[in-house]
Amino acid sequence: MLRILHPVAGVVALITIATFWLSTILSEVFGSQAVVTTVKTAIPWGFLLLIPALAIAGGSGFVLSKERAGVALVVWKLKRMRVIAANGILVLIPSALFLAHKARADEFATAFYAVQALELVAGATNIALLAWNMLDGLRIKGRLRRRLASRAQS
Repeated sequence: MLRILHPVAGVVALITIATFWLSTILSEVFGSQAVVTTVKTAIPWGFLLLIPALAIAGGSGFVLSKERAGVALVVWKLKRMRVIAANGILVLIPSALFLAHKARADEFATAFYAVQALELVAGATNIALLAWNMLDGLRIKGRLRRRLASRAQS
């Protein structure tokens, strides 16, 4: 069960964070202030999906890591998950709540854009770390190597 739940939760978390990030960029570049407000106030509602997905991915990964203790890729995945969690709890969640509050109050000033920039950097960091964890998971399972090997043979 964990072998199915872990990658599904990881993919849901990665897609959710990427959706937040892309929605923010697209609304800021192409949308009106009303669109930005809609995106910024919707993102905290997405935490109802994101936080359980990250908790399931992290918890199941921790349990599964005991089966492969000492494997370098597993060790790196666990270290990255600590950074992902800290980044989310200390930067991304507070930033999203701050931005939603400011957007709802129609306060698009320097503080809003400074926190927005911080959130985009932190979000991109988590996207990269989650993608890296996914690739390492595929390497651990041997799925990535097989695909690369089959391409090299053709």
